[in-house]
Amino acid sequence: MALPPKIFDPALIARHLARRSGDDFVMDLVLSDLEERLLALIRDFPRALIIGPDVSRLPASGRTAKAEFPFTRLAAFTPDSDLPPLPKGEFDLIVSLLHLQAVNDVPGYLAQLRARLAPDGLLMAAALGGNTLTELREAFLSADAEISGGASARVAPFIQVRDAGALLQRAGLALPVADVETHIVRYSSPFALMAELKSLGAANPLVDRSRCAATRALLSAAAEAYARKDADPDGRVRATLELIWLSGWLPHESQQQPLKPGSATVSMTKVLGNKAKS
Repeated sequence: MALPPKIFDPALIARHLARRSGDDFVMDLVLSDLEERLLALIRDFPRALIIGPDVSRLPASGRTAKAEFPFTRLAAFTPDSDLPPLPKGEFDLIVSLLHLQAVNDVPGYLAQLRARLAPDGLLMAAALGGNTLTELREAFLSADAEISGGASARVAPFIQVRDAGALLQRAGLALPVADVETHIVRYSSPFALMAELKSLGAANPLVDRSRCAATRALLSAAAEAYARKDADPDGRVRATLELIWLSGWLPHESQQQPLKPGSATVSMTKVLGNKAKS
């Protein structure tokens, strides 16, 4: 079986994360969202695992509408693999935060997490969505075309929400749900955005990246292209942050099942009357 193409460099990502500085507002948004989503569940998760880029930022516990529970915390990015070895079939809940968008084999990663779920266990994952940093990506494409007449991969591709549900089903998860939240973040300039990306450890993680440092001319051209297209009247520039949430359950006989075709006991004609014929 052919291996999936290697898009991301996990060793480089680990080095970027080790050099981070400043607050991570993206993780703050994700953790707040996670708290709300867990509180909507009437379940108990005595064996729960949470995976994220910075173990120190991961919560030690979570709370559902039913009970508080402890988390086993795990670092997401390692130099050698997408996921460290874990026992199979042991977790009632697995939460993956801001990791999925930077693994090389997304279906394989989800299948590995599925294998670690106990019967009727829940998988939840938050990832950067496909429209994240669209403005920066387009600005660099314009600048590359202007300066060198070509294009170089400078912004990572992200998961499209339209593909998320299919990925969950492919991994063999039941009751799959995918939804998206979009935030518009404003910066004083494109250079301020680039500086924050670096401080968050989110610099270019691609294997197929240019090994040459971006020139002053390229950065200036990208900033000008960005400001032309995505600046507000006050001079600040917009950046899109899209967060996709995925969830699915390990199939279990206790879960809701779709009705078999033809099993309805009431005719739609009786329910709708004449409307059914119009």
